[in-house]
Amino acid sequence: MKQEIIEAIEAFETIYIYRHEKPDPDAIGSQAGLGALIQSNYPEKKVVLKGEEEESLRFLARMNPHTEKQKEIEDSLVIICDTANTERIDGEGWDRGKKTIKIDHHPEVDPYGDLMWVKTEASSTCEMLVELVLKGRESFQWELTTEAARLLYAGIVGDTGRFQFSNTTPQTLRLAAEVLQYDFDTTELFTRFYENKETLVRLKGRVLQDFQLTDNGLGIMYITKNMLDKYGVTVNESSAVINSFSDTAGLKAWVFFVEDEENNNYRVRLRSKGPVINDVASKHNGGGHPMAAGAKAQDKKETEDIIEELEALCESYSFD
Repeated sequence: MKQEIIEAIEAFETIYIYRHEKPDPDAIGSQAGLGALIQSNYPEKKVVLKGEEEESLRFLARMNPHTEKQKEIEDSLVIICDTANTERIDGEGWDRGKKTIKIDHHPEVDPYGDLMWVKTEASSTCEMLVELVLKGRESFQWELTTEAARLLYAGIVGDTGRFQFSNTTPQTLRLAAEVLQYDFDTTELFTRFYENKETLVRLKGRVLQDFQLTDNGLGIMYITKNMLDKYGVTVNESSAVINSFSDTAGLKAWVFFVEDEENNNYRVRLRSKGPVINDVASKHNGGGHPMAAGAKAQDKKETEDIIEELEALCESYSFD
């Protein structure tokens, strides 16, 4: 599969790279890292990064202010990174390319594309792209630049929680070591990742005061539109407080319901220390990993249904 992907990259003069909406470091890192990798090895090619910018991740990469011509994208290669289903692809035109490649590490939700490289045992899509780099180096004389290495490392760090999550494997560390050979500032990267604006720090304090912990070990937090307005935090920015109480004794899983007035629903963020939660997410217009997932609830009643399902999972789960 890696060979076929590289051959497709070599065959096209214009390449559009997409990722999922509301991007995290792995989405940006894989999209922009692959873009930097292609551009440095094939400077004559046109590479376009599609999707809305996420302000908190602009230190990683910026998107292209580009409006494609109909004929251009129809003759192009489209690569979609870190996106399990087509509904979450950020940007128009992804379905109009001449050839489409999916590169992803999420459990398969929506098979799409002419080539699909899905590797659920990988910690991140960026980890997979380091594998692609090694294949390219071996068979196509690819070279990795410092900028591409920085972006791929950022994605691995983001999706492994600084190598603390259970998805960190010996292979993850070996591939991270490959990109760490390049001279980028890891201290600055970590600082930018984990520093928060004062508004977010104060919202975190509110979360620590108000979250509920049930007898079954489920943590529950509602972030209302009024709270977002009071602290000057956007729906997207509120994701930074998802682990505010993750070190609480007895906690098995936790859920945040963020009121999204613009879309008239609740953004649902789920995390777990043991119970498998992505099945719950998939039942509510979402998906993700067994221990980290997201969904959408149309109203308060649906949030209560999600709580009931998570309570059942936590009640039946034991750390012993």
